[in-house]
Amino acid sequence: MSATHTAPARDRLRIAIQKNGRLAEPARNLLTACGLSWRQSRDKLFCYGESMPVDLLLVRDDDIPGLIADGVCDLGIVGLNELDEQAKARRQMGLADAYQPLRGLGFGDCRLMIAIPEEWQWSGVQMLQGKRIATSYPAILRHWLQENAVQAQVVELSGSVEIAPKLGTADLICDLVSSGATLAANQLKPVQTLLDSEAVLAGPVRELSDARGGLIAMLLRRMDGLAQEQATKLLSFRAPGERLDALVALLNDAGPLVQLGERDGLVQAQALCRGTLTWQQLEEFERAGACNVVLYSVERSLA
Repeated sequence: MSATHTAPARDRLRIAIQKNGRLAEPARNLLTACGLSWRQSRDKLFCYGESMPVDLLLVRDDDIPGLIADGVCDLGIVGLNELDEQAKARRQMGLADAYQPLRGLGFGDCRLMIAIPEEWQWSGVQMLQGKRIATSYPAILRHWLQENAVQAQVVELSGSVEIAPKLGTADLICDLVSSGATLAANQLKPVQTLLDSEAVLAGPVRELSDARGGLIAMLLRRMDGLAQEQATKLLSFRAPGERLDALVALLNDAGPLVQLGERDGLVQAQALCRGTLTWQQLEEFERAGACNVVLYSVERSLA
């Protein structure tokens, strides 16, 4: 576990992402959507930023927190599960925090969960007293056990955690769960969540005061803008003029209503809506007097 290092001043920003794995392609797509482009090295481990002074390091996901701590890179896109595991391990070793999540990125969702054999009846965390729990996340698990005053043996495994009960090396497991299919195939069932995880943009605890600080601020603004755009829809509809105010009141965080003209006694109108619009809300919208309702995705908005 590396100690915290003060990064030397640089005028180029370095971002570490997975070379391969479930976060690799979404991470690249996100950074491309932020306006970044690169020229890749022959060994495919480094990408030199062409559109902006922002370079990529292509690495293993579990190396990313340490690279940030050592000042080798300035930012990283990594699962919160990996970031939190290494952060808690540092604290348990008496080391200071060296990195932090800056933004949740909305992909790579999973949960770190306790899973028990299917034949067990879950009665709460106290039933874990004295049990052997296999996991690849020992620091998170130890912290959680301590918080819940449970004395249990943590069995550290680097992979294939789900087969530990069958092999007799553990009584139950603590592992990442996405669909739950792997657990079911091994006659296990999830019963307790320790951490809700997703991909995050991680950065140093201390803000960078050189040119990289401005690049990080720019990147965060662009990411926030993309997140807002993904939640923004353009609602187009027709309705009687006297019903417009009541209809807009039904919408979530609607922007200014734009009237595009009137025909056959109905006003053609549009409004930007931020936030989720459910089928039930759209059906209520129609019952309140709207017709020809169409919802469009918004790629870019300066509103």
